[in-house]
Parts: sequence; structure tokens; C-alpha cells
Amino acid sequence: MSRADEQSPTAQPGSPGEVAPGGGSAVDDTRREAGPAPRPAGGGWQAVFGYWFAVYKRIWRSTVISSFLAPLLYLAGMGYGLGALIDAGDRTAVPGVPYVAFVASGLVAAQAMMTASAETTYNVFGAIKWLHTYDAMLVTPLRVVDLVRGHLVYVLMRLTLVAGVFVGVALALRAMDSALALAAVPAAVLGGLAFATPIYAFSATIDSEQGFNVLQRFIIMPLFLFSGTFFPLTQLPVALQVFGWISPLTHTVALTRALGLGADSALWLEPWRFVVHVAYLALWAGVGYLLAVRALRRRMVV
Repeated sequence: MSRADEQSPTAQPGSPGEVAPGGGSAVDDTRREAGPAPRPAGGGWQAVFGYWFAVYKRIWRSTVISSFLAPLLYLAGMGYGLGALIDAGDRTAVPGVPYVAFVASGLVAAQAMMTASAETTYNVFGAIKWLHTYDAMLVTPLRVVDLVRGHLVYVLMRLTLVAGVFVGVALALRAMDSALALAAVPAAVLGGLAFATPIYAFSATIDSEQGFNVLQRFIIMPLFLFSGTFFPLTQLPVALQVFGWISPLTHTVALTRALGLGADSALWLEPWRFVVHVAYLALWAGVGYLLAVRALRRRMVV
């Protein structure tokens, strides 16, 4: 029997029995925040993170395989394969930078974007629409903000694992050899978070999973191609350069590439540029977080 079928016909707005439009318990979140109900053992967002981590423990083997396989395929095909054609003689895509190093230091950022998208689309939508996981959580003292924070902490864990594996593979294959290469991991994680929070907000607003097809085809894929991952942004027409610089991926690539190639590289950044890139990504992540909390509250609570 569905949750809607169990609803009492006399349920009043804001009562635990009412179902909010689009799914979710129509419990007044203001009363939830101020109510006397005790918080769950281990805290709020920690309990939500514990749920997602328990789910991950059931599927981690398949993600480990893909985490190692993706960088190997990308580096073999785009870095060494295409790089052998581009780095002909004394010519390189960027003066003094082998193409495999150029691509590897950009792909770690792109992989973080892909992971953030994967973890905040169907997982969020399914928890709202299909599995009603968020319904179950919200009948406990957990708040909407706990649901968002716990899920995003889990996404941070996944981003760290994926970026760490990618950098480790790149170092093992000598595609990166900078002493600062490991610092590219937190840079990629920040870039992934800049995508995770606004995508979470988007996932909490749509009524059909078809919206994810639009997201992938018209946002994620163009950003993957036109954010400096495979070639310098300056080679694009001015209009696409503007599009590229709006993209959080471009700023993430600039950070991971500078750190992956090292201070002696032609693509190293001045300190103020590091600050600008980090601030821009933090702005996307912060605003996206506020939008995510607002969107989920509107969807799940009245």
C-alpha cells in the first residue's frame, strides 16, 4: 500500500499523515527544528551519512573497478594514444608540457565533475520519488538540512576516493610527476562540490528523471568538452571562451593542472589566480548548498 493510500482523509495540513505535493511528509519543518523531539544518536547529518555509507559498502567493489579503469582508459586513449600524434618531434600542445600530462591533470577535475553528477542525480531523485527514503528519514527528528548535509558529506567522501585513485594512477604512469600532484586531490574535490550542490538542488525540483537527460546532454557533456580539459581554452572562439570561464570545471582544471604539473610548468598560477579560482568554486558550492536545502524543503515539507 502506498503512502498516499495510507493517508487519513481527515489529515490536516502539516500533520504527519499528510503527503506533501511531489512526495514527502508534510511536517512543518519549523516545528521540527524547534520541537522537543530528541536528535538521533550520533547526530543529524552523521546519521544520514551513515545510511549512504552503508549503501556504498554494498556496491564498493564495482566502483573501485570503475575508478581504476576510467583513468587507465582515458590516459591510454587520450593521453598516450592521441598524445603520440600531437607531440610529434619537438612540437607539443602546450610548450614544454607533454600532452599526456596536460590531459591527465585536466581529467582528474573532469572525473570529479562526473562523480558529483552521478551521486546527486538519481540517488537524490530516487530517495524522493521512488524509494521514499527521505520520507522515512523525515518522520524521525532528522531535519531537511540534515538530509542535505549528510548526503553531501558522503559525496565528499566519494570525490576524495575518485580523485585520489585518479592521481595515484597518473603518478604511477608518470603522467604526473610534480611534488604537488597530491594537492590536486582537494582541488578536484572542491570542484566536484561546486557541481554537486547545484545538481542536488536541480534533482530536488524535477518531477521526471527525463530532466537528467537534458542535464547530461546540454550541460555536463559540453562542459566536459569546452572547459580546457583536452585543449587550451584560448583555442576556442571568444563566445565559447566566455562559456568556458563561467563553467566551474574550467576553474577546477586550472587548479589541478597547475598543481599536477608543478611550479616549473608554463601553466603554473600566480597566488592571486589560485585565490580567484578557489573563491569562484567555493561560491558555486555555497550558493548551491543553500539552493539545495531550499529546494528539498519545498519538495518534502509544507
